[in-house]
Amino acid sequence: MSSKIRKQIYIEPHQDTLLKTIAQQAGISEAEIIRQALNRHLGTATSHNLDLTAWENEKVFIEKVKNRSPKAEGRDWQRDDLYER
Repeated sequence: MSSKIRKQIYIEPHQDTLLKTIAQQAGISEAEIIRQALNRHLGTATSHNLDLTAWENEKVFIEKVKNRSPKAEGRDWQRDDLYER
């Protein structure tokens, strides 16, 4: 048996009723139902809550670079300029 950490939580009465019903129908413990629900939620929570601000800023920067008029002598930026941002 794997090591588990005990947690106490408060749930609503309707959640308790539903939890008992699901556990009985599935033939597993209420704790197992909660663990499975946590795994499902935590597995999707991290992917849906990503902060896309950095990517949006990067897209704006790329569009600015793409829309610059080319100089006759080549590019108008140096590699180190990218690290200053």
